[in-house]
Amino acid sequence: MKILITGGCGYVGTNLSNLLIKKGHHVTVVDIMWFGNYLKSNKNLNIIKADIRDIDKIPMENIDVIFHLANIANDPTGDLDSKLTWEVNALASKFLIEKAIENNVGQFIYASSGSVYGIKDEPEVTENLPLMPISDYNKSKMISERVLSSYSDQITLQIIRPATVCGVSPRMRLDLSVSMLTMQALTKNKITVFGGQQTRPNIHMNDMLRVYLHFIESAKTKDGIYNAGFENISILDIAKRINKNIDSEIIISESNDPRSYRQNSDKLISTGFKPKYGVEDGINDVINLFKKGMIKDQDEFYNMKVMQKLKQFNK
Repeated sequence: MKILITGGCGYVGTNLSNLLIKKGHHVTVVDIMWFGNYLKSNKNLNIIKADIRDIDKIPMENIDVIFHLANIANDPTGDLDSKLTWEVNALASKFLIEKAIENNVGQFIYASSGSVYGIKDEPEVTENLPLMPISDYNKSKMISERVLSSYSDQITLQIIRPATVCGVSPRMRLDLSVSMLTMQALTKNKITVFGGQQTRPNIHMNDMLRVYLHFIESAKTKDGIYNAGFENISILDIAKRINKNIDSEIIISESNDPRSYRQNSDKLISTGFKPKYGVEDGINDVINLFKKGMIKDQDEFYNMKVMQKLKQFNK
């Protein structure tokens, strides 16, 4: 197949691009490359450095599937420039799906976020519950879902709400809970937990990639919204699991982030998907990479730090 990936140079996107190429697909990546480009040249890979808001620069002729991953990711980064967040996360999605329909693209898969649920008291959060987003990032993701859904009668559309991803990537992120806390333990022998009692869902990188493959390979998948998260544990429990591998002091501080929910992914599982990896694997991934000297605690692996530098540069 010919596949277009927006954000294909990102944390998940880099791994997804490499996997799809390995599977024999022809991949076109569109990415602004604020966080670099770790993809290696390949005869089945076409990389375009472009802003997804500039829709005329995104080729869609003869594309079979679009994976729309590009976004301003996570709450603090989304709050840094509200206008940019809404334009990239919501407005660009409208441009993309309209052009996809014009070019007869067969399938559009959107990477939303489990954070659109916000704060939930229900024991398990399913796809039919009302959304209560509390930040620009969460809200822009919710609106993007609704914009895309308005075109669902014209294109095969799946909206995935991933949990927090753990695991490693050539374009690493150390601002996600499992990797961030593991790196703190490795470099400081201290783990700072904000709040700690908030329950959050997690998904390992390998399962995240398997979910995306599942939606282009399985005949059982249908249009609609799907949760993708399989381990609902507290931030403090993550720290304790890390502590089993790296003896560290756990410091608990107050948190201004009240988001807490338990994601239920039975709908996805009903299509035949079965998770194979977990948080323990994500912890070990970071430890192994660190011990091999292949990863350090660097600013380039934190979205907020990179975006702050870009904002200062563009003043």
